[in-house]
Amino acid sequence: MVLSPSALKRFFIGKPIASSEDAHHRLSKKIALPVFASDAISSTAYATEEILIVFLSLAAVGLTAYENLVPISILVIILLIIVVSSYRQTIYAYPNGGGSYIVSRENLGRSPSLVAGASMLVDYILTVAVSVSAGVAAIVSAFGNLAPYRVEICVAFIFLITLANLRGLKESGALFAPPTYLYIISLASLIIVGLYKVYFKDLGPIDHSDEYAKELLSGQKTLTLFFFLKAFSSGAVALTGIEAVADGVPAFEKPEPKNASKTLLWMAVILGTSFLGLSVLAQKLEPIKDHEGEIKITVLAQMAEQVYGGRNIFFYITQFATFGILILAANTAYADFPRLSSIIAKDNFLPRQLANRGDRLVFSNGVIFLGLASAVLVISFGGIVNALIPLYAVGVFTGFTLSQFGMLVRHRKLKEPGWQARAFFSGVGALTTFAVAGTVVVVKFTDGAWIPAFVIPTMMAIFLAINRHYTRVRSFLQIEEGYIAPRRTHTVVVLVGSVNKGVLQAVKYAESLRPDKILAISVVGAQEDKEKLDADWAKYNMTVELEMLSDDFRNLTDTILTRINQLDDEFSDDIITVVIPEFVTALRSQWLHNQSALSIKARLLYRPNTVVTSVPIVIE
Repeated sequence: MVLSPSALKRFFIGKPIASSEDAHHRLSKKIALPVFASDAISSTAYATEEILIVFLSLAAVGLTAYENLVPISILVIILLIIVVSSYRQTIYAYPNGGGSYIVSRENLGRSPSLVAGASMLVDYILTVAVSVSAGVAAIVSAFGNLAPYRVEICVAFIFLITLANLRGLKESGALFAPPTYLYIISLASLIIVGLYKVYFKDLGPIDHSDEYAKELLSGQKTLTLFFFLKAFSSGAVALTGIEAVADGVPAFEKPEPKNASKTLLWMAVILGTSFLGLSVLAQKLEPIKDHEGEIKITVLAQMAEQVYGGRNIFFYITQFATFGILILAANTAYADFPRLSSIIAKDNFLPRQLANRGDRLVFSNGVIFLGLASAVLVISFGGIVNALIPLYAVGVFTGFTLSQFGMLVRHRKLKEPGWQARAFFSGVGALTTFAVAGTVVVVKFTDGAWIPAFVIPTMMAIFLAINRHYTRVRSFLQIEEGYIAPRRTHTVVVLVGSVNKGVLQAVKYAESLRPDKILAISVVGAQEDKEKLDADWAKYNMTVELEMLSDDFRNLTDTILTRINQLDDEFSDDIITVVIPEFVTALRSQWLHNQSALSIKARLLYRPNTVVTSVPIVIE
């Protein structure tokens, strides 16, 4: 049995959900945490690793790298507190979501809002690419024989997450909650057990017998400010995803702002304590992660192996939990990218199709676009996390900066009770994140930070081009005072291949339109074909004039279009309706029929003053 396209869609996506059911598909705080916070929480799996890459393989400072881990982590946590404080204000000020784009649009104007929108859209695409790549890296660390298939595995998981999100936000959230909570528990266990063994059981550093590792640890270079800032900007990727809660406030159960604010605080506490705990543990265990070298196991996997005494059940639980949350952390982007793109589309800066909700009350077109874009990115960069990280932070901190500066302007404008304190935090946050964004661009420019610095302005140009198109269309369609639609003559052309039931039905339909002129056109080659068609036309007493066109070069579509152009020249004020008899059979056999009607319609649809109508002849 062959399923129809509709049946296949129902099987994979599920039954449609009525718009009236929207309130019943909101997220509780327990489900919202994994949906909106998994991206930020999962960054703990690679943020420490990215710091060590800078210190060991790029700066070559040897053991000095571990002495700077905790100070950098504390700086990142201070930055986290500042940003979270600002976004809590955003949640209550803009409960309809939209995050930095809406804040910038309302307070800073069009251009800053487009910068914010482009930054966040780029960030969400990178979120999917980085999270999935890091998740696959975790599983490859446990099963090294999968390394050659890294890209294929990444793309497969992107497809599965896209499919899950097309089924609906609440359904995907319930699916992704267990791995998120398992990761939180396994990470807490690793930190607590590890620090206990370090301080009470004399657990020492990891023994690196590999020659390449010994070479990294033997580095004696002085740590320069440039590399310290570069390491800090790498560690700051731990803040990615913080804005997701503010972007998705409408997806929460009522009262939306209160529930979103609590979820944001939970996320900040989990993220801050986990990141600091891992950094303290890494300082003691001295794991190694190279930039392009020979070590193929992640920093988190090295620490789990050392803490748990080898590759036992606890090691594999940690790896699978890391793999799970990193793969599913991409769901944060799937929750927010479609929603943000729909808001920008409603403002006429993106195609309006992105503002349409699908059968499952999600913005399906945005979900599909995000999946395709992130898959292309993973393929382009080979699924390597540290190749993608430099692209990541620029958009994130640009969005942070504009959001907080927008809130500062809002506080100064409205001057609500206690506005001075809130304005102070927003101002400090804006300056801090602006400094981080500038640092990332400067110190990681040659590593790939130039790409978002180029892509974001390019996206702004696309936004403006789309907006100009919609503005032009709206201006053209606007009805001026006293406008009366003109009377235009109507010519109907019926396309005839041979005389059959379908053609007779098409002629009857054409006559029912009561046009000013009706004409049947057929394209024939040999003389005997003309004579037969002429005889058949007369046999059925057709009152409509039949015009037979010669086609010596077997170019059916161009011959018909040439004749219609001639009719346009003859009747300049005409509307021409082209009636095409089209046979419709079961999907499995439709391909057996000539598809010339499809080609003709494709050419005619964008022709001015032309209406294309198919008269379906269903063959059961």
